[in-house]
Amino acid sequence: QVQLVESGGGLVQAGGSLRLSCATSRRTFGSYAMGWFRQAPGKEREFVGVTSWSGGSTSYADSVKGRFTISRDNRDNAKNTVYLQMNSLKPEDTAVYYCAATSGIVTMSKASYNYWGQGTQVTVSS
Repeated sequence: QVQLVESGGGLVQAGGSLRLSCATSRRTFGSYAMGWFRQAPGKEREFVGVTSWSGGSTSYADSVKGRFTISRDNRDNAKNTVYLQMNSLKPEDTAVYYCAATSGIVTMSKASYNYWGQGTQVTVSS
């Protein structure tokens, strides 16, 4: 069964940093583009960033550009882990963060993603 498992969420003060991880259960995710999305209470799930299968191409939402960085480790013993490094966090970054995988092209559209993790809560206090 295909699984994406996020970890690394928590409570942090404004200006702080967190690193989220997304471990996958299938080696074939090495050929998938991997995205991060977030959903705040009462709001729709929104795009945060995406990385190509090689990690050579990334794209970010304007709201996180310059503060968040996506990277991935496709080595055999790394479970095709994808990371979201979040710096200079703001209270408005508070949300449940999800990783997702798509076998298609790099995209910001959540409808294009085939697999989703269960989410991890990030709370930024002011």
